[in-house]
Amino acid sequence: MADIVSELVALLGAEAVLDSQAVRGRARHVWDPTPMEARALVRPRTTEEVSAVLKLCHRHGQPVVTHGGVTGLAGGDRSTADDVILSLERMIRIEEIDPVGRTATVQAGCILQTLQEAVEQQGLLFPLDLGARGSCTVGGNVATNAGGINVIRYGMTRALVLGLEAVLADGTVVSSMNRMLKNNTGYDLKQLFIGTEGTLGVVTRVVLALKELPTSINTALVALDEVDKVARLLKHMDQSLGGQLSSFEVMWGEFYRAVTVPGSLAAPLERSHPFYVILESQGADPGRDAERFESALGEALEAGLIVDAAMPKSRAERDHFWAIREDLGPINSDRPLVAYDVSLPIRDMPAYVDEVETRLKARWPDGKVYVFGHIGDGNLHIVVCPRTAVADLHAQADPAIYEPLVPYGGAVSAEHGIGLDKKRWMPLSRGEDELELMRLLKRSLDPRNILNPGKVVDAHRNLASR
Repeated sequence: MADIVSELVALLGAEAVLDSQAVRGRARHVWDPTPMEARALVRPRTTEEVSAVLKLCHRHGQPVVTHGGVTGLAGGDRSTADDVILSLERMIRIEEIDPVGRTATVQAGCILQTLQEAVEQQGLLFPLDLGARGSCTVGGNVATNAGGINVIRYGMTRALVLGLEAVLADGTVVSSMNRMLKNNTGYDLKQLFIGTEGTLGVVTRVVLALKELPTSINTALVALDEVDKVARLLKHMDQSLGGQLSSFEVMWGEFYRAVTVPGSLAAPLERSHPFYVILESQGADPGRDAERFESALGEALEAGLIVDAAMPKSRAERDHFWAIREDLGPINSDRPLVAYDVSLPIRDMPAYVDEVETRLKARWPDGKVYVFGHIGDGNLHIVVCPRTAVADLHAQADPAIYEPLVPYGGAVSAEHGIGLDKKRWMPLSRGEDELELMRLLKRSLDPRNILNPGKVVDAHRNLASR
């Protein structure tokens, strides 16, 4: 493969191909400080160029790792010195916003926040939203089936994708750019590429469903004194708001105190409570919606479900509330650390978290365990900071996170994907028949095993391992 870099340059031009030295100088993920490695990084501008690159790599048997915004947390974007990175960072165009059909057609490298702001100017909403909105790409969101803070009302990314275009390992372009909510014509081929992390094909263009832009948003940060009241508050607010509840984000006390430590973000509520929730509703009648929201909070206070509450008086205050949930700077500096993303039934979360904390505290008595999550959709995030040097933190912490999920039928990944980091734990959440079907799909669509090889499932055990 000595000539593949020169062939890529001949194919796309020198400015579209970075060599191995230039790759090492690029920024890596904030959670992963290790240098980026690759034989080369290519930056196509069109689906046709992606096709040409993959056709070339397929002919050479050259492994390809696809990059979007490089914000994933499961190692799906991790590359080696032998890989070619296919970055979609120059495929950023919003091709069309259709306000009548309420769709947006975008290239896969489009930044999520850029799309959100563009459709808002048309009086529309793209409801997928997550903390990495300013860096993550639409294609990456599709490839990992991203979730975020609005899932309880609008669903995962999968629920917002009407159609897409993808390039298979051999360069074949599969264009299924459906723009209709209803299209039951044969197999729903887009599902092969949503949530499969670039292992079956590279998503290059997407048709997304949009919603009407809410004219009212009501937000509150509340404190609770018992974990059992979290689920009761969720039910109360969802029922009282008549389906308008869009976010319900829970922070365990250790997390809240860590991100509001003096010198960091100011704490809107006293910092000694065991649980905090940011909840938000969206509607179309500002006056009545605000009245309903405040009434529901008042009822929760009278019923003892919450012990304190704060409501923002401005957009800046609302952004500050959300920064407490999304800005993990003080935690990110507490290294070494490892971040997890799991899901399980809401009713089982207290027992699960107790078991996880017991296991981790037994191993690292001086360590910290930060728990937060979307809760309303059954998703927990856990950050483990042992506060001591650990040779292989994943190997030591993983069992404490994943094994306790088994009695509850939980999933080792809620929204971050499998990548490399969670692959060995897949059998805890998926049966062998399911895993073999995944392997069959991989072998069928990528017979030479060049697309994100080794990620998600090992489908080519008879081929040279990486």
